[in-house]
Amino acid sequence: MPIGGGSGSSSGSISREIRIESMNLTDVEDGARCRDKECHLGWKQHPWRKVCVHCKSDRSDHELPPNQALNVYNRLGIQPPAGMPQSGVAEPEVPGSVGHGYAWVPPGLSRKKVEEYMSQLPNNVVPRTNSNGEKLREKQLLLQLPRQDLSVAYCRHLTSQTERKVYEEFVNARNEIALDIGYVSSNINKAMECHKCSGILETNEMAVIAPKLGDSTGWHPACFTCQACEQLLVDLTYCVKDNQIYCERHYAELHKPRCSACDELIFAGEYTKAMNKDWHSDHFCCWQCDQTLTGQRYIMRDEQPYCIKCYEDVFANQCDECAKPIGIDSKDLSYKDKHWHEHCFLCSMCKISLVDMPFGSKNDRIFCSNCYDQAFATRCDGCNEIFRAGMKKMEYKGKQWHDKCFCCAHCKLAIGTKSFIPKNDDVFCGPCYEEKFATRCSKCKKVITAGGVTYKNEPWHRECFCCTNCNSSLAGQRFTSKDEKPYCANCYGDLFAKRCNACTKPITGIGGAKFISFEDRHWHNDCFICAQCTTSLVGKGFITDGHEILCPECAKARLMAANS
Repeated sequence: MPIGGGSGSSSGSISREIRIESMNLTDVEDGARCRDKECHLGWKQHPWRKVCVHCKSDRSDHELPPNQALNVYNRLGIQPPAGMPQSGVAEPEVPGSVGHGYAWVPPGLSRKKVEEYMSQLPNNVVPRTNSNGEKLREKQLLLQLPRQDLSVAYCRHLTSQTERKVYEEFVNARNEIALDIGYVSSNINKAMECHKCSGILETNEMAVIAPKLGDSTGWHPACFTCQACEQLLVDLTYCVKDNQIYCERHYAELHKPRCSACDELIFAGEYTKAMNKDWHSDHFCCWQCDQTLTGQRYIMRDEQPYCIKCYEDVFANQCDECAKPIGIDSKDLSYKDKHWHEHCFLCSMCKISLVDMPFGSKNDRIFCSNCYDQAFATRCDGCNEIFRAGMKKMEYKGKQWHDKCFCCAHCKLAIGTKSFIPKNDDVFCGPCYEEKFATRCSKCKKVITAGGVTYKNEPWHRECFCCTNCNSSLAGQRFTSKDEKPYCANCYGDLFAKRCNACTKPITGIGGAKFISFEDRHWHNDCFICAQCTTSLVGKGFITDGHEILCPECAKARLMAANS
C-alpha cells in the first residue's frame, strides 16, 4: 500500500509499505496527564472515557510528556524516507533538519525554503521549538491521527471477530485508496490553481502537493487544511475522498460513526444515538456513576446526561416539609428558595393543601388565606375588617384602609388613587375640601386658589377687590374707605372729601396727609399760606380778610393802607 513520501519535487514520490503494529505505536494518550495527580489513575480506571473521571476535562487538554508525539511516521508506525534527519539530531545545515529551530519541517527543503514555507503559515501554528505552535502540533497529531483508527491493538471495543474483520477491511481500504503524506515542492514547474482558495500558484512558486490527487494539484502552504475541521493537516498527512482532502479523523467519520465516549469508530451493527451524538451501546453512561443509559430514562444537566438516581442525589431539591429529596416524578413546588412535594405543600395550621390556592407566608411558614388572615392580617381603620390575601391596601400616616374604605369624610366616595387633602384626622377629596374649608372671596364667594388680598380680615380675589364707585382694581393701589366700603383716591375725593379753600381740590387724608380747618373752611397744609406774602401760616397766628387769610404783618399793612 503506497504512501507518498516527502521529496522536494513532484517526481520524488517514495513508496512505503504501511506496517501498523502495536509495538511501533507510541502510547501517547496513556502518557497524557493533567496537573491533578489522580487524573492519570482516572484514565486507567475508565480507559473508554474521552474525559478524565477526576477533572472532567478532555484527554487532549491534558499535558503531554516531552518528546512523546514525535512525528507522523512514529504515529503511523512506518519508517521515514531514507536520509530524512530524525528529531533531536542537530544538523543545522542538512536540508529538512529539525535543527533549524522547529519541531518539524517539511522533508527535503533547504533552510531558506523552510523559512519561506513557515512564513506562509499563520504564526500560531508554526511549530517553533518550545512554543505554543509546537504544543498545538503535538495535540493535532493525537487529534487528527487517533491511534485507535490506526491499529487494532488500540481498539478496546471490537467485541466480536466480525467487528475486527470489518475494522481491518476499513483500515486496509483507507490505507490503499485514501491515506497519504503530502510533500512541499519548492519550485513548481508550471502555474496551477490552489485547490482550496482558487488562487493562482505561479511557476517556481512553493506549493504543497497531494500525490493521491496528482502532481498537478497543489495548495498554498496555509491552504492545506482538512475540508471538515479547517485545521492545518499535521505533518502534511491527509486522506482523500471525492477529490477533497481530510484529516484521518474526519475521513473516518464520513464512513463510520464515532463513539462520543471512547472516541473509537463503531463497527457494531447496533449502537446508540442520543444528544445528537453516536455511542457504543454500553458507553452512553451517566456522567456521575458511569452506569449505562441505553434504554433507560435520563436527565440532561449542563449538557451532560445523568441517570435518575444520580440526578436526584446530586441535583434534586429537598422538601421543606418532609426533608426528603423531590424526585423527577414529583412536582417541585417552590416559593422564595423553598421547595415542597406536591402532597407536602400544606397550610402550617389547618394542613389543607395549598396547591393552586392563594396562601400567605410568615416566619418561613406558609398558611392558607383564612389561617393567615386570622393569625396575622392587619385590620382596616375604616371598617375594622381584616385585609385578606390579594386585597389592595391604602396607607397614610400609619393608618390602613381597604381600597373601598378609603373615602372622603364629607361625600363618602372612595378616593382610590386620586389626590386628597388631609384635615385633622380626616381626609377629603378636592371638591369637598374646597367646599368646606377653602378660603372664599368676600365679593364673588368663589374659592381663592391663588393671588388673593385681605381687607378688614376678609379675603378677596385681586380682581374682585375694586373701588366701590368706579370698579377699578385696588390691588397694589392707594385707597381709603367710607362706610366700610373701599374707594380709590379719586372717587373718594370726588364723593366725600372736604375741599381746600385755596386750591379747591379735595382733601382726602390718604397717606396721612394733614389739613387745616377754621370755621367752615379747610386747607391743605401746603395751601394754608398768607395771601399777600405766601408765607406758610401752619402753626402761626393769622387774620382772615374775607375769603383770604393773612399773616399779622400783611394784615396790619393792609389795614394801614386802607386808613390812609
